[in-house]
Amino acid sequence: MAKRVIISGGGTGGHIFPAVAIANALKKIAPDTEILFVGANGRMEMEKVPAAGYKIIGLDIQGFQRSSLLKNVMLPVKLLKSVLKAREIIKDFKPDAAVGVGGYASGPLLYAASQMNIPYLIQEQNSFAGITNKWLGKGASVICVAFEGMEKFFPKDKIMLTGNPIRKEVVDIENKRFAAAELLSLSPLKKTILVTGGSLGSGTLNKSMLGGLEKIRAADVQLIWQTGKYYYNSITEQLKGKDLSNIKVLEFLHRMDLAYAAADLVISRAGAGTIAELCAVKKPVILVPSPNVAEDHQTKNAMALVKNNAAMMVSDAMAEAELVDVALLLLDNKNKCEELSENISRMELPDADEIIAREVLKLAK
Repeated sequence: MAKRVIISGGGTGGHIFPAVAIANALKKIAPDTEILFVGANGRMEMEKVPAAGYKIIGLDIQGFQRSSLLKNVMLPVKLLKSVLKAREIIKDFKPDAAVGVGGYASGPLLYAASQMNIPYLIQEQNSFAGITNKWLGKGASVICVAFEGMEKFFPKDKIMLTGNPIRKEVVDIENKRFAAAELLSLSPLKKTILVTGGSLGSGTLNKSMLGGLEKIRAADVQLIWQTGKYYYNSITEQLKGKDLSNIKVLEFLHRMDLAYAAADLVISRAGAGTIAELCAVKKPVILVPSPNVAEDHQTKNAMALVKNNAAMMVSDAMAEAELVDVALLLLDNKNKCEELSENISRMELPDADEIIAREVLKLAK
């Protein structure tokens, strides 16, 4: 008999990509599995999930707005309506199991599942669990985590260290350096830095690169610079008239595998999904955690690598002053680069998507 699974959550690529990876793995292991996604109206998942070939229903839910308390007036009403709608979805779809990946929709759906005796699994991506997941963890059957030491947030007997599901095609970089260099119009023989601040981009990373451009050029180092959608136009405007012969400025990297393949060093934010990819590509990394996230969880994600000598970290506050200097010094230190590569490769937890999918199917029985 075909199993039916609801996957809930989203809000950012960091939640959506793992959710889709789990769905794909379920389909690979048990092709007749019926899958329904539940997301938050107006958020990224309402577009990305159908693009991946899955049906999604939206809840009218928002997160707690720290910037303006007035915006939270309707939150209790929206929460109640979302829980009632989640109950309705569960009644109609009759799932055998539910999965929560974090994000606004995860809370109401898993709460409704717990009330209706539907077993559920939580996939916690970060090294610091959010309030909703901590609260829901008590009723979960299994909690799949990506970092060690998570028993301070969840019941120890429910925790399973699986790693974060990643997009396999993104980390498939074997023997692609020359093809990548050709496509990006760069030399495969020169040292290359990849800077990525995610799809929206990072103001701090962009300002750091703008300020350090002369130093990068003087060192004869190539730069693949993904500015993000939000900053691309202003950056290209500021670069007018400058010598960009060693520099490739892009709004978005459609072939992340080629960018990783071309890079000798990666500079990145410290989202959990990105860290999982970096462990798989095994390159030296400098992490600049975003301070604009709940509970400063990116710093905690980064520290999990730093304490294992698997990455270097520059704080957001110091990045404009120090980041480019730290990067150029590291590129020149062959032994340190090799050490970081070796240590980050040890932190890879491969096949997380399939391991989690098998746990979901066990629950569904």
